Amino acid sequence: MTMIQCISPIDGSVFAERPALSLDAATEAVGRARKAQKAWARRPLEERVQLVLKGVARLNEMADEVVPELAHMMGRPVRYGGEYKGFNERSNYVASIAADSLAPLVVEASNNFERRIEREPHGVVFVIAPWNYPYMTAINTVAPALMAGNTVVIKHATQTLLVGERMVRAFVEAGVPDDVFVNVFLDHATTSALIAAGNFNFINFTGSVEGGRSIERAAAGTFAGLGLELGGKDPGYVMEDADLDAAVDTLMDGATYNSGQCCCGIERIYVHESLYDSFVEKSVAWVSNYKLGNPLDKETTLGPMANKRFAKVVREQIADAVSKGAKTLVDPKLFPQDDGGAYLMPQILVNVDHSMAFMKDETFGPAVGIMKVKSDEEALSLMNDSPYGLTASLWTKDPERAARIGRDIETGTVFMNRADYLDPALCWTGVKETGKGGSLSLLGFQNLTRPKSYHLKKVTQ
Repeated sequence: MTMIQCISPIDGSVFAERPALSLDAATEAVGRARKAQKAWARRPLEERVQLVLKGVARLNEMADEVVPELAHMMGRPVRYGGEYKGFNERSNYVASIAADSLAPLVVEASNNFERRIEREPHGVVFVIAPWNYPYMTAINTVAPALMAGNTVVIKHATQTLLVGERMVRAFVEAGVPDDVFVNVFLDHATTSALIAAGNFNFINFTGSVEGGRSIERAAAGTFAGLGLELGGKDPGYVMEDADLDAAVDTLMDGATYNSGQCCCGIERIYVHESLYDSFVEKSVAWVSNYKLGNPLDKETTLGPMANKRFAKVVREQIADAVSKGAKTLVDPKLFPQDDGGAYLMPQILVNVDHSMAFMKDETFGPAVGIMKVKSDEEALSLMNDSPYGLTASLWTKDPERAARIGRDIETGTVFMNRADYLDPALCWTGVKETGKGGSLSLLGFQNLTRPKSYHLKKVTQ
């Protein structure tokens, strides 16, 4: 029997372990979800919505367990209180738009014809969730999928092994029927085999680019729908008319919060030459105020990265950049807790350029590079010089300018004067190697359902 283990970044110990399901056992679990789906879909929409919201409320009641559990599994400091703010905001918003989003599109309702397009659930939705924001990323699909009448099978990342189990427990305790929401522990081979056998009608995966390619290969020929949110290298651009202090505060938080382990975290910043020196100076001071340490300590503001191998990638990128002329600005003496393992100090690099992996490849850690630019055209060229496209953060007082530049940025979301945020009313989507599909908003409900047309002729003469 294969055991799946979560190694805590706090001290390298095994925090949790669960046996991986065999392919037969996993197939049986998915079969139960498929068997339960029709009855779930026949329930009134408002009943499904309310049961999901009760599940969300039940999870909120578990905060005293959830918050330290997250710290143990992936290192986020307990002082930040878990992910409840975004988790609740997204759940409540999709609940508020469910009826309108799933309402039939009526083309004709006359004495002679009824013609309409209805939204029908896909069937069984498979959610493969990541470790960096394990609750918020999962709920993006879980809540609207269940509300729309699908059943959901969730598999969580090894690093946050217990999250799927806890979510299902909360929802079932709140009244969601058995087998409507199912957690599974799987290794990669079994996951691929389940997908390849056509067990799922829709698959949502958040993770690496290579992971996304593996999902696409496994699903080839099954015609299952796919939603893929993969890598990112999100840029910020600070224009000459920006609010400098606000830009520093937001962009540095976006670059370093959660130890930089954010899907839409800021990984590279381009600053107009007139503000460059001041921006860099203020940014170094801002980042230097972090307290790196044990995430269970309420005084800690920056915890360890989720795994020492993730921190190793960041250190290697920084070392490579320095060897090519980059300069680090944050003083290591301020962070004696940096142990060369999972505990990694934040860092700002200047004298960087796009010949360096640090400015091109996903870093996913608390380190950011800052470059000086002379014009919008130069900044735009650099922002688009990336294989990824999730968000871009533009800093200016001119919304028309931001929109004009935004139209030419190859990205899924354009922010003006904010960053590192997911608006549940807007579609969360990416381009290029960031993936395809979209979650949340009205479009998220459409992606989790399929259209069915009704052409009902009432007369035969």
